[in-house]
Amino acid sequence: MTDEHVRNEVLRGLKDAVPVLCAVAPYAMVLGALASQVGLSIIEIAGMTGLNFAGGSEFAAIQMWATAPPVLTIVLITFLINSRHIVMGAALTPYIQNLPKRKVIPALFFMADEGWAISYADTLKRSSDGVQPAFGFPYYFGACVPFYPIWVLFSVLGAVVGPALGNIEAYGLAMAFPAVFLVLLKGMWRGVRFARPWLVSLIVAAIVYLLIPGAWFVLSGTIAGMAAAYFFAGTE
Repeated sequence: MTDEHVRNEVLRGLKDAVPVLCAVAPYAMVLGALASQVGLSIIEIAGMTGLNFAGGSEFAAIQMWATAPPVLTIVLITFLINSRHIVMGAALTPYIQNLPKRKVIPALFFMADEGWAISYADTLKRSSDGVQPAFGFPYYFGACVPFYPIWVLFSVLGAVVGPALGNIEAYGLAMAFPAVFLVLLKGMWRGVRFARPWLVSLIVAAIVYLLIPGAWFVLSGTIAGMAAAYFFAGTE
């Protein structure tokens, strides 16, 4: 693999990530503004977003922080919400298992939802086209790593400008969050047959959300989706 090829693949990943990066920035600002409202300092916000780097669990932690729950409760909820990364990593395993661990383990730190979806979609396309290796590490780097500085910097920016803007949620910036995931789902759509585990996961998560307090719906939906995928694969 030549240096020029590596550079082109990194740039291709970045190019595919730019539209989503533009959508991530607004709800990073919302997170920063909300965190400042519950008393976190700019240093604490930068530390939280930089060390955890998982938006859903950070929003949940901030919401609970306002009511001062036990720290262990925040840790448990963070684990439950971030449990989706288990499935995300498992989906990539067939494509990265032969790569050096010294590359894979640090790279997985940057495996946030958006970058993972972009990289995984590209991996599936390369695989279906017969391109080997299907997983391109330079592309993954270009598609995933830029989300890290954007997330941290715009969270800090939200904390800085949030007090001046007042109720930042009133500006509708939070709509970027579901919009991004709808776009990502569309990009990964492979037909109704492959979407059945998604549907099972959605239904189970919705039922658990309505019946059981807390973030158990995330873990329940994850496990249900994995079980459904295994079941449907066995019937075909």
